[in-house]
Amino acid sequence: MEIARAGRISDAVKTVAAKEKRTPEFIRRRVADGRVVIPANVNHKNLSPCGIGRELFTKINANIGNSAVSSCPGSERSKLQIAIKYGADTVMDLSTGGDLKAMRTGLIAQCPTPLGTVPVYEVVARFGSENFGEKEILQVIREQAEQGVDYMTIHAGLLRAHVPLALKRKLGIVSRGGALLAAWMGKHKKENPFYTAFDKILKICLKYDVTLSLGDGLRPGCLADSSDAAQFAELDTLGELVARCRKAGVQAMVEGPGHIPLNEIELNMRRERKVCQDAPFYILGPVVTDCAPGYDHFTAGAGGMIGAFYGAAMLCYVTPKEHLGLPNPEDVRNGVVAFKIAAHAADVALKKPGARDRDDAISDAREAFDWERQFACAIDPDRARELRQEAIKESDPATHHDGKFCTMCGPDFCSVRLSAKLKKLLT
Repeated sequence: MEIARAGRISDAVKTVAAKEKRTPEFIRRRVADGRVVIPANVNHKNLSPCGIGRELFTKINANIGNSAVSSCPGSERSKLQIAIKYGADTVMDLSTGGDLKAMRTGLIAQCPTPLGTVPVYEVVARFGSENFGEKEILQVIREQAEQGVDYMTIHAGLLRAHVPLALKRKLGIVSRGGALLAAWMGKHKKENPFYTAFDKILKICLKYDVTLSLGDGLRPGCLADSSDAAQFAELDTLGELVARCRKAGVQAMVEGPGHIPLNEIELNMRRERKVCQDAPFYILGPVVTDCAPGYDHFTAGAGGMIGAFYGAAMLCYVTPKEHLGLPNPEDVRNGVVAFKIAAHAADVALKKPGARDRDDAISDAREAFDWERQFACAIDPDRARELRQEAIKESDPATHHDGKFCTMCGPDFCSVRLSAKLKKLLT
């Protein structure tokens, strides 16, 4: 069994190294010291592993999942396919209604990327918001691990002592998991059961190679609450939990803030890196302004780009429906693409190996008016092709010049055509 596991881990390291344009030795060292995680449950058979760490290409996660009042398994499978098609590196199933086990089984079977969950959602769905404890939590985590879930968000860093700090805020606690556990602690007058059962959770994770994503149950939900005492008190506890994960041999990453103004992003990234011993930082956005509902894939993408530049390892996408409703497949596409752009821009700025190759290739294709190559190099080839075809239909066919111009400038004003002529004259 141990020999088979060692071989599996070695294969995963080689796969990640090839994707990242790094050596297997580099990946092994980073996994060993906890600065890179490779979420890969032993029971997720069709997985193509990826590495998550600030020195690797910035990854993005797409959240899918139904609610108690909306969506169905078929719709969520469609969202999964869309998320993967447009480049999600991991997917989280945040379902809270219906047959959760069947939903998850179907998603894992079709998901080649690491798949994550938030176990407290199933705990509450099955046992109620008040009638659970360590036993029920461990039961759900064990069942999900046996199914093949690669990483789990658990809000073990939110302690009873932190709750009064959060209730002083403008928006209080906006994390679903955080609010559920704060309410449970208030009802039972006990410490967070995810915290008290943490060592038992680690044993399950070790057995199935489940990565823990240490959730930020006290993330700020508006700019007025950013970088406050509640957020940083929880972060300090997360640092303690990272150390316990590493001692137990369990991979861990840390989840980060939701709504943060631009000028505080660097501070937050550096503080997590110090407090949590450079564990991979997985951030939601952050959303950098509160007043753009319907466009939060832009407001969060901007924050994610800066967050990645200052050290975030993975960005959790935000869709246009954030704060408004459950996203549909087109919202998923828009969210994934916005965050792929953010992640890629940060990687280019950080000069990660091979990060600019795609940009150089599309620039060469533009000079040659090779539209098919441009589409192939695009982050969203379908949208690029759609817009090009739309532009051509609206232009005069007599001036197409074999397509060697864009319809914004037209053939006579096309700077790329003029530059090409100048190059020929000067060579």
